[in-house]
Amino acid sequence: MPTTRDFIGYGRNPPDPRWPGGARLALNFVINVEEGGEASFDDGDPHSEAGLTEGSTALPKGRDLGAESMFGFGARVGFWRLHRLFTERGIPCTAFAVARALERVPLYGEAIREAGWDAAGHGYKWELHAGMPEATERQRLADATRIIETATGERPQGWYCRYAPSENTRRLLVELGYLYDSDAYDDELPYWKPVHGQPHLVVPYNLAHNDVRFARQGITTGEEFFAYIRQAVELMLSEPGGRMLSVGLHPRIIGQPGRAAGLARLLDWVKTQPQLWVCRRIDIARHWVKEHPPS
Repeated sequence: MPTTRDFIGYGRNPPDPRWPGGARLALNFVINVEEGGEASFDDGDPHSEAGLTEGSTALPKGRDLGAESMFGFGARVGFWRLHRLFTERGIPCTAFAVARALERVPLYGEAIREAGWDAAGHGYKWELHAGMPEATERQRLADATRIIETATGERPQGWYCRYAPSENTRRLLVELGYLYDSDAYDDELPYWKPVHGQPHLVVPYNLAHNDVRFARQGITTGEEFFAYIRQAVELMLSEPGGRMLSVGLHPRIIGQPGRAAGLARLLDWVKTQPQLWVCRRIDIARHWVKEHPPS
């Protein structure tokens, strides 16, 4: 039975990515800057956002002041802990930025700009795009793009929805002039995809190598996180060819000190690995455009 889905990709012989300096693996750390953009009573939402928090034994039906406070920790403490860990070591990273969070916390944009990180759009607010009316989504994308540019001083070139894009998202991003999107989990290298007759770059993301594993699926200590990501890197370096790996971080999750200690160990270890290209997401996209333009 025919399908429009692609189960082949690069197949047995993926291209040599030709990463800078002969690196074998492009490693991109992503900090999800979301706190301030989640569902909130203050913004007229019917409930407080409780997703990806420390959890509760009994969730209230309406406003959850505990969950709000956990998001507050991410903005007030966790973000700055991660900012220090990366900037003190001179390690670049990418911010997946929720526009309303940047609008609400101007210090986010200042810190992203001063650190030289790139900001990719992560929604106008923390909401699903799947099922969103096209006109609404077009306006959301335009508003988010404008707000992120104002906050950071640079127009975002990449985009990543919260989990689920709509069937219109990629086309709307192309209309807005985005260089790439990361709304895919199906590969370990960038690839080109035709969108209304023109090539569009996809830089895949992944949720497996992500600090959400502290909130679910069993990682409990910083040491476990360090070992988990280190082992992923070591395996990928042992394989033929070259790949990319995204590591997702959340200030309210890995910004907690017992977990951040493992991240600090990971960053120190990463700096000892000569076969890694630790880079921003925009660097990967620009490299692919230069070295592997659409045929």
